[in-house]
Amino acid sequence: MTTQTHIAVENPATGEVIGHVDDMTAQEVGELARRARAAQPGWEAMGFDGRARILKRMQRWLTDNADKVITTICAETGKAYEDAQIAELSYGAAAFGFWADKAPKYLADERIRSSAIFVKGKRLVLRYRPVGVVGVIGPWNYPLTNSFGDCIPALAAGNSVILKPSEITPLTSLLLAEGLAECGLPDDVFAVATGCGPTGAAVLDEVDMIMFTGSTATGRKVAMRAAERLIPASLELGGKDPMIVLADANIERAANHAAYYSMFNCGQTCISIERCYVEAPVYDDFVARVTEKVRAIRQGVPAGPGSIDVGSLTFPPQVDTVERHVDEARDRGATVLTGGHRGPDKGYWYEPTVLVGVDHDMACMREETFGPTLPIMKVADAEEAIRMANDSEYGLSAAVFSRDLKRGEAVARRLNAGAVTVNDALINYTALELPMGGAKPGSGVGHRHGPGGIRKYCRQQSLLISRFNPRRDIHMHPYKATRTRLLGRLLAILNRGVS
Repeated sequence: MTTQTHIAVENPATGEVIGHVDDMTAQEVGELARRARAAQPGWEAMGFDGRARILKRMQRWLTDNADKVITTICAETGKAYEDAQIAELSYGAAAFGFWADKAPKYLADERIRSSAIFVKGKRLVLRYRPVGVVGVIGPWNYPLTNSFGDCIPALAAGNSVILKPSEITPLTSLLLAEGLAECGLPDDVFAVATGCGPTGAAVLDEVDMIMFTGSTATGRKVAMRAAERLIPASLELGGKDPMIVLADANIERAANHAAYYSMFNCGQTCISIERCYVEAPVYDDFVARVTEKVRAIRQGVPAGPGSIDVGSLTFPPQVDTVERHVDEARDRGATVLTGGHRGPDKGYWYEPTVLVGVDHDMACMREETFGPTLPIMKVADAEEAIRMANDSEYGLSAAVFSRDLKRGEAVARRLNAGAVTVNDALINYTALELPMGGAKPGSGVGHRHGPGGIRKYCRQQSLLISRFNPRRDIHMHPYKATRTRLLGRLLAILNRGVS
């Protein structure tokens, strides 16, 4: 008889243990998968309308239980109330309605037209079938948006889903599983597999498709295992997202976006601003404004709406990464204009930090920091900014600021990133119609959102339907019938060509 082991869940802002979850074994995950596979055909058979009714009930459940959901997210991530409200709860509520409404359109049968003479007069159809059981391995920075959020389109497509949330932030997923059950989701269609790395590996070994969000290093391992099993994988990985400020930009707007979107969720956002390139004529003005704004940020333990601007870091080793990047830059001649230190309190803290005097050989400009830092680099012109922005293994997102929209868009089109905003940052993620994914291997493979964001959870099936002519077909030898039909079509085409 084996003894169930448990994982302690901490509030990273205080260090307090707020709960325990099971560390599930491979055998337990296998049982979840067996039950999910058995439940999936019934869920698929409910059709788009039946599934949409449950998803829209869950949309209402989220808004009805908003405070409970936000409090849970804040407690296990350490993020500010507004960060959880804007980027998690609002996203989740929108996603349930969006996928309920769009699944029938995005997955509708498509009539295919062909120029092949041998299929003339036949009906050709492309349809989408759910893959079966989808595995989602989620990150710790957004337990609703980037963990549970990927389950919503998979469910809307008719799949069963096993979610393996980060062992750092599993409580939100368990709470939302309760919500789905209350909203009438059939048993075993959705399951949460709590645990550490071996639990995630077990999920990967049981499912028919895997969606992974996390580090590039772990993403490579997931991709290799998926390839061994010959199952599809969608991977959203690292980012080192650049912001380019051209000399004709509205500097106040650019500074506001740089300060807010570099520090949002304490910098722990895959598409946050991680490095800034500013044309020389406006560099000093931009740096002064950003530094003033970042210095004014209120950081502390979240205690409800309006209490703080930025919370703590969520993952303990992330503090070490942020400190290493800042200390290395400082040792090599960079200047810290504000911040630059670990927090003294319990929990996982690092001050919002602005760095100048950086160069492109520093880790803070090349490696994903995933923390509350903003290194700012002076460039001679837009060409140097584009070259520096593209000099990265990552290509997830980018931003360009210019009053000249034509010029701003021209620069944006030359950036090797999956999504580029002009005079904005990050909010492209809220447009669920717009695909979001990396343009370079370091940032992953595949997209979320848009038609591809649900079709990836499906297999394509081609149908070819022929009419039946009893007078011509029923008494004729099959070989002769086939030859006669093909010859007739060829002659008809040749006659049209001659005429």
